[in-house]
Amino acid sequence: MREAVNQTPVGSLKISEDVLKILAAEAVREVAGVHSLEKARATAKDLFIRGKNTEPIHVSRETDAVQMDISVVLKTGYKICEVAEQVQQNVKNAVQTMTGIAVSKVNIYVAGISA
Repeated sequence: MREAVNQTPVGSLKISEDVLKILAAEAVREVAGVHSLEKARATAKDLFIRGKNTEPIHVSRETDAVQMDISVVLKTGYKICEVAEQVQQNVKNAVQTMTGIAVSKVNIYVAGISA
């Protein structure tokens, strides 16, 4: 199990990447205009050669922060750029506030539109 580490004055705090994904998923669902999370699309080469993760939320660790890639389906009638920016802000704020771990980037992939 992969984890993110946050140093505290009395030691280290290890937080599972699964916890970060759960927090991010909740933050995504709070945004008006989001229909659902969508599994990321991967080619056969990605799956068999590189073992690419196809979960809707992927967390990458950096030296002192995490980066998140999120695949979503949006609702019709909403401005894609505005919804995506709100998702980015919500996810970054939620993860940083709840864990104290810095989020360097939140990349959004709009996988589709649904009514």
